[in-house]
Amino acid sequence: MKRMDKFYNETYLKLETAIQELEIETDCPIKRIEAVIHHIIQSLADLKDFVLKNDFKNMEEEIHFFKYQKPVIVSKLIYYNAIYKIETRRPYGNKRTKKYFTKELKKLKRFFENNLDFYKY
Repeated sequence: MKRMDKFYNETYLKLETAIQELEIETDCPIKRIEAVIHHIIQSLADLKDFVLKNDFKNMEEEIHFFKYQKPVIVSKLIYYNAIYKIETRRPYGNKRTKKYFTKELKKLKRFFENNLDFYKY
């Protein structure tokens, strides 16, 4: 296994483990999401440091990293940022909360439908 692949796999596994532990241990959704985002940002920083110190062996390894590996972690950051925005803007009260989540769900569905061609790519 290549050095880059080994480091990426270790970093990704460590991140996934941290996320799973936070999901179990942390009751407050906002604090949990903040902690997850912190771990994701740290993982991306670790990958960046590794790349800067070790460079890629060839163009294929570089393409593979930026096309397949890094986007997996970046997508988690995008996802948790979206969840964080939804949670921090959530109103209190059952009726208002239900209405708010229904509205947010419609927004997400609309965004997905408008970008379906991109996801197929």
